Amino acid sequence: MPQRSLSHSRLSVPCSTRSSSAVGGKGEDSTVTMELITRRPLTLDLVNLRTGSGSGSGSSKGEVAAEITMPALGSPTLFKLRDRTLLTEEKRRLCGWALGIALFGIFLMILQTELCWFVCGKGSTSVFVVRLLISLSTVCLLGLLVAFHYKDIRVFMIDHSVVDWRIALTARRVLSISLELGVCALHPLPWVWLPGSWEDGEGMRRGADRNSTLPPPLACSLAAWELLPCFVMFLRLYLVHRALLLHSKTLLSASYRSIGSLNNIDFQFRFVLKVLMNTHPGRTLLAFIICFWLTASWLLTLCERQSEASVGRMEDTMWLIAITFLTIGYGDITPQTTCGKTVCLLTGVMGVGCTAMLVAVVAKNLSLSKAEKHVHQFMMDIKHTKKIRSAAANVLRECWLLHRSGRDNRENRRNQRRLLEAIRVFRKARLKQRKLRDHANEMVDLSKLQVMMCDLNGNWSSSYKALEQRIGSMEQKMDELSRAFQKTSQLISRAVQHRARDNSVA
Repeated sequence: MPQRSLSHSRLSVPCSTRSSSAVGGKGEDSTVTMELITRRPLTLDLVNLRTGSGSGSGSSKGEVAAEITMPALGSPTLFKLRDRTLLTEEKRRLCGWALGIALFGIFLMILQTELCWFVCGKGSTSVFVVRLLISLSTVCLLGLLVAFHYKDIRVFMIDHSVVDWRIALTARRVLSISLELGVCALHPLPWVWLPGSWEDGEGMRRGADRNSTLPPPLACSLAAWELLPCFVMFLRLYLVHRALLLHSKTLLSASYRSIGSLNNIDFQFRFVLKVLMNTHPGRTLLAFIICFWLTASWLLTLCERQSEASVGRMEDTMWLIAITFLTIGYGDITPQTTCGKTVCLLTGVMGVGCTAMLVAVVAKNLSLSKAEKHVHQFMMDIKHTKKIRSAAANVLRECWLLHRSGRDNRENRRNQRRLLEAIRVFRKARLKQRKLRDHANEMVDLSKLQVMMCDLNGNWSSSYKALEQRIGSMEQKMDELSRAFQKTSQLISRAVQHRARDNSVA
């Protein structure tokens, strides 16, 4: 099917699979080559799948041609692709807004807690206003999450060509959405501490005796059921991983996703985190450690404010979290409440994990690259070779001195000791060189070996083709020689017959 081509792209994917299809023979190692030839900017008209069996000589053997046409303007497929792109952009935008609203709600929660402790008390108007803002931000966050999952369901319907949206609502998806909305809905309610309520009325009169016996800060301390929503609000930080995934360059790049799909890579947060840890390990670890340090310090401060402990100050809790995170534990400051002990326990566990990751990052940065390893290996090999030559020369010298020592027993013993020492040094140098070369054999560069094998395979194939051409030319020459011999034999037979006829006439 001859067609004019304006552009030509070729993608070769080596594979070693057992194929039983009609294209490649059963049990053969095949190499799949895909050629995309475009006649117009919006048309892909040919895809050739070539399977080489290693024994065929024709280029048409093992070829399958299929025509692929891009969707024309106005087709439903093109509309679906456009809708999917727009929905993905809206999902990214909604996720960013949701993360911003969640962080704003956490900031308001910290603000109202500090106002209760240091400034106004729990029954003040400012605390009520801040809590009302927290409720409004929570409602906005829930609306953004519902809109996000609505867009996600529409993307699922486009990807799977589903018409009914209820098909996308699997039990796992419903459970995930319900859990997410339930976690984000928990927050300190504003009507618990309304001005003129229990705190300003009968409750204040009942708590007068209690407040007179406690220090002023403890009179404003929060109960356990009041601390729980404050702690749960930090679970909204799970939106960070979703925002990183949707705003990562790996997911935005079409080439990245197309090449990854050929290698069956699942583009989830784990893959994005691995990419970040490989490209920017120091920044990623530093950002995580600082955020965790500040969050755990404030949570420990909030826990220890409920008791008459010296850990209720932010600077003391920052010191305690730091030494617990580093698994040092001086013991000068200890938590008193169960909540504070739980925070310190989780801090120690996270500290062990982050320390292991930090050691891995430092070890990776201090390790030599492939080129540096090869250079170091080469120079060490030269160094050990020189040592072996020097040790061998010393052995020969000591042998000659021992031979010339004569009958002097004292000098003879000294030369023998020197000879044995020279032999020991020589054997040690040879052993070091052998270990170095064994280590060099283990440092096989797989990519370089693959390139070498590909080059060797190419050389073999070119040599095989050249050999086939030479054999073909030899067959042609043999045919020409056989025809020449036949003509010569015919001429000789005619000449003999003619001469015999002449002799008979004479």
